[in-house]
Amino acid sequence: MRNEINRLVVESHSRKVEKMSLSPKKVSESCVESTYMVLPEHTNALGSIFGGTIMSWVDITASIVAFRHCRSLVVTASMDEMSFLHPVKLGDLVTVKASLNYTSKHSMELGVKVIAENPVTAKRTHTSSAYLTFVSLDGNGKAQPVPPVMAESDDEKRRYEEGKIRYEIRKKKRK
Repeated sequence: MRNEINRLVVESHSRKVEKMSLSPKKVSESCVESTYMVLPEHTNALGSIFGGTIMSWVDITASIVAFRHCRSLVVTASMDEMSFLHPVKLGDLVTVKASLNYTSKHSMELGVKVIAENPVTAKRTHTSSAYLTFVSLDGNGKAQPVPPVMAESDDEKRRYEEGKIRYEIRKKKRK
């Protein structure tokens, strides 16, 4: 059943994939900010969120950025190290901010920042960050070129250059 659903999703998007534009796109065209509330089912016996829940939210938010940038099916190729700097507690609000840093021919790096907020005190705490790599897929599930990213602000240009360095490091590790 699941394979059939996956096949139908790929088929329904294949026409859009074939028409994907490779024109450069601004970082601002695909940025995403998602907010979640930590509920009992998200927490362990200590009342802190499961790390896997945050990782899932990070992956979902980043995939939306990648999808918006390519307007095609995308898959997560990797997630760099993710450390949990501060506990996130039951009832906290969690904001996941994601934006595109760098694009190569077939992949793109996204940066994600996770912020926990106490809804009563409004205190916000940076709890984790990660870099994820996504690949755009054609209608046959094969990697295809991605549109270049246009870094406009000084911060975007810095993140682009840093992403390029990380890309080269990842590329060397694969060999």
